[in-house]
Amino acid sequence: MTVGTLTKRAVALAGGTLLALSPLTAQAATPTQPEPQPQPTLAAKGASLVDDTSGNTLFAKDADTVRPIASTAKIMAASVVLDTTGVDLERQVPVQQAYRDYVTQHGSSTADLQTGDKVTVRQLLYATLLPSGADAAYALADTFGTGTSSAERTTSFISKMNTKAGELHLSKTKFTSFDGGGSDSSTPTELAELAQHAMKNDTFRTIVKTKEYKGEAPAANGRTRYYTWTNTNQLLGSYDGVIGIKTGTTTPAGDCLVFAATRNGRTLVGTVLNSADRYADAAKLLDYGFGASTAKSMKLRALPTHAQRD
Repeated sequence: MTVGTLTKRAVALAGGTLLALSPLTAQAATPTQPEPQPQPTLAAKGASLVDDTSGNTLFAKDADTVRPIASTAKIMAASVVLDTTGVDLERQVPVQQAYRDYVTQHGSSTADLQTGDKVTVRQLLYATLLPSGADAAYALADTFGTGTSSAERTTSFISKMNTKAGELHLSKTKFTSFDGGGSDSSTPTELAELAQHAMKNDTFRTIVKTKEYKGEAPAANGRTRYYTWTNTNQLLGSYDGVIGIKTGTTTPAGDCLVFAATRNGRTLVGTVLNSADRYADAAKLLDYGFGASTAKSMKLRALPTHAQRD
């Protein structure tokens, strides 16, 4: 065997060794990918989870099916007010007896606004979104609608809610009331889109992440009225990172929840409609989105005995 032949064999052997090692080397350089989590099983009839930054849908269950949405409709009522050009949040609004009567007639949740008190628009937003006060939602509709009578103004306000839905391309979302007490309806997908829009507003974000609000207002008798409103959303303060948003409950709608949470700079927004266990469902969805395991050990924040349930 010649020297040249030996040299060729050595090169070939060396090349074979390199080829044999190359796949192993490439495999070692590839980072280990986490195992995908199984999709959660939910009690809700409809649900959606969206990554707020990318807009990607992470989970969907009958997400495009139209369902009643109960008091989550108040998200839109608040958005109509906050999207009003030049809105004065410190404007004082006299509480009318009609607002209290509406609660009594419909058996609605209430902020227990007292007739003759002068509360600000900002306070009405807290009263609408925390204890889910139908009286406060009525006051906002009566203030920001147009017309010569309360009936005309509230009808006008509901029309504005539907117009806003159109502007946001929520084609399956319809409002028939200012507080969710009518046949208001949407889909999990569109309700999550509405929530994403609402959460762009600083005032809205501040309100819906508040567990309890304490404030005062001039009373009709010239004294000072003190109000305390507790957020009905028990996911807030129970699941790490939750920043809102709104509960809703009626017999046709069942228990509903629109929620949002932020972890490590990433925000997820979700909805569960007609759920037998809305908070557990929401926690499972957030665990799925964040790759966490918080739901198993989560203990719900207890509401004071006097607080509204919605």
